Amino acid sequence: MKIVLAPNAFKGSMSALQAALAMEQGGRAACPGAEVCKVPVADGGDGLAEILIDALHGEEQVFNVRGPLTERVEAALCWVPALGLAAVEMATASGLALLAPEDRDPTRTTTYGTGELIRAALDLGAGRILIGIGGSATTDGGIGMAAALGVRFLDASGEPVAPVGGALSQIHRIDASGLDPRLAEVRCEAICDVDNPLLGPKGAAAVYGPQKGATPEQVASLDAGLTHLAERIAADLGREVKDLAGAGAAGGLGAGLHAFLGAELRRGVDLVLDLVGLDAQLADADLVLTAEGQLDEQTAFGKAPAGVAERAKARGIPCIAIVGGIGERITKLHPIGIDAVFSLCPGPMTLEQAIAQGPSLLAATTEQVLRCYLAAPPQHCRRKHGRRPPS
Repeated sequence: MKIVLAPNAFKGSMSALQAALAMEQGGRAACPGAEVCKVPVADGGDGLAEILIDALHGEEQVFNVRGPLTERVEAALCWVPALGLAAVEMATASGLALLAPEDRDPTRTTTYGTGELIRAALDLGAGRILIGIGGSATTDGGIGMAAALGVRFLDASGEPVAPVGGALSQIHRIDASGLDPRLAEVRCEAICDVDNPLLGPKGAAAVYGPQKGATPEQVASLDAGLTHLAERIAADLGREVKDLAGAGAAGGLGAGLHAFLGAELRRGVDLVLDLVGLDAQLADADLVLTAEGQLDEQTAFGKAPAGVAERAKARGIPCIAIVGGIGERITKLHPIGIDAVFSLCPGPMTLEQAIAQGPSLLAATTEQVLRCYLAAPPQHCRRKHGRRPPS
């Protein structure tokens, strides 16, 4: 029997690689003789760099950069010299997890450190830079990132504007003449797991601002600021970002990467699954298990478990998801290939308890899911190509 384990990270509890190891432990307890293939995945959020370091035999490069409140933080990127490829994970420099709950305020946070990581990738000699833009603490439209790379944002008096979300409406002119010239020779790709527009009720401020600590008044102010930024980008740079799918990702960083670096916005899970070679591992697989901290109807829109399930379904392979929290309307996920969903929580427990016990809970649930699968009569488990799991 061949089992493919393709989990995403569990935020605050396990990286995708740690989750895969926990699932392997449970899988081997249920079926010691199985062939187990671990393929940790990501969709542009937490864990992108670690996964690509493992999959592409890359190097971890650590840099001291500015955090979301300009404090100094250590942030890593993935460097693959053989490919001239660097993968930057914005969450390591500008992520929400870097801030205590009482410090979360998207009017004060910046993506400057993400820009410093991109500059570090240029210094390494990268010809292609992937920027994962999930898990942000920011709603600055990417002006912090751009400022770190030489773009100037000036107010009506010609003075520099602070590169934070609360200062967007002060921008009178964008001067991109100082943008790092090396970027003209580099292919930049923004890897995102959402397709939200920049503005409006489904935009960066309205949907994600409250998660980052924004009050209703701040949400309105940030949306107005992003609207103003989009107008300045159109006037000064000739790029339209208002209606760009994914522009609202990471507090508008998607828009900023496209506007200032010419980055292509790509569905993260598709790119990552290609890079980690999931399709090759699915060959002759009997079962796919994926996992993530939370699963709900939004999972279908570019999240890692959905991407895994779609590829499994295309090959007639059953796919089961194990998650920390099960949200609403998960039946909408069945048509895309997630055949069943199980929670790793064995009973009532706090989020803190679930996070602390994550690896052991995931291992135990994986074992039970696989035992359930193996207990099914063989004729009920046939797939399109006619193979059966062992009895």
